[in-house]
Amino acid sequence: MDEFNTAVLVVVSQIPEGRVATYGQVAELAGFKNYARHVSRALVQAPAELALPWHRVINAKGQISHRGTPGAVEHQQILLEDEGVEVGLHGKIKLAQFQWQPFDES
Repeated sequence: MDEFNTAVLVVVSQIPEGRVATYGQVAELAGFKNYARHVSRALVQAPAELALPWHRVINAKGQISHRGTPGAVEHQQILLEDEGVEVGLHGKIKLAQFQWQPFDES
């Protein structure tokens, strides 16, 4: 596994239950600003036994990203709602309320 993938997986593993992070936020926290599009690939390639909370990663618009797999968006929505994240119309999540702020002292 390369340095980028490893760094992404470390960041994603730290996203707490009930919070979300954007692909860009994950990339930046991993030390690879402007690599948001690569985060998805790193998550897909991650070994299943890591049991990463991949479902907590959403796009910059605060929405669940559509994938080619039927039912994937609905599955991610269910996982997020089970953690208390409110998912609105079109998979929209209020970032002001649910976005993870790793350096926030409050």
